[in-house]
Amino acid sequence: MHKFCRAMLTVVLLSSSAAALAQGLDDDMDILKGAYRTVQKTEDASELKKALTDMRAAAENAKTQTPESLEGKAADSAEMKDYRAGLDTLIGQIDASKKLADAGDIAGAKTEAKKFAATRDANHKKFR
Repeated sequence: MHKFCRAMLTVVLLSSSAAALAQGLDDDMDILKGAYRTVQKTEDASELKKALTDMRAAAENAKTQTPESLEGKAADSAEMKDYRAGLDTLIGQIDASKKLADAGDIAGAKTEAKKFAATRDANHKKFR
């Protein structure tokens, strides 16, 4: 019975990891949206850092996806390069905000995070 429970736990853990890796662009955008709300509202350093970490992971995964508006475009097309560049800009902003949060500057991290909205808006106009 003990071996069976261990085997089931292993299967569950492996399938949850695979599901996380297989998330789509909509899932990534939902994570970005929810984590950004947390960044805006929280005053807790650990919650802020976790939200920024989640945002970075979702943005990195989104770079591997293709938005519906670019379906059929080559991976090396100018449009796809521009899409990934927008996400790189967001990732850089997230990193700058996280660096401030890691240094204990919560107010500075939140001020830096205000730039996320302009990046989001500019890229949604192009690719949504």
